[in-house]
Amino acid sequence: MVPYEVHNAPVAGTAPMRRDTFLAMRRGAARRCPSCGEGQLFRSYLKQVDHCAICREELGHISADDGPTWLTVLIVGHLIVAMVLTIDGWAGWPMWVSMTVYPLAAAAMALGLLPIAKGVFIGAIWASEGRQAAAE
Repeated sequence: MVPYEVHNAPVAGTAPMRRDTFLAMRRGAARRCPSCGEGQLFRSYLKQVDHCAICREELGHISADDGPTWLTVLIVGHLIVAMVLTIDGWAGWPMWVSMTVYPLAAAAMALGLLPIAKGVFIGAIWASEGRQAAAE
């Protein structure tokens, strides 16, 4: 088993290898390097590493901007609304319980999902850079 795939070192005279977008996104979602899948993608909660410790792929230049936040809000918002409509219909909780449980659940889901979403976006951006460079 090869520990990593070399995506950015094509043989002289050949076209650069196409990067697998979905594989890179899956690796990013697992908080791993989108290139090799072995190295850590983050050095802290949301701070990405400058380069992979295993394959030395440069990752510090990739900026996911507001994409992860957008995806997190989209998913968490839909889940919380579904929870409110489902649970409040049969539980009959007092208002203070609902006003405590749902914001805490939303915060916990958002904090858990945000690094995954950022990894997905970093993986997608990393995978698309090869095609951008070839198009220029």
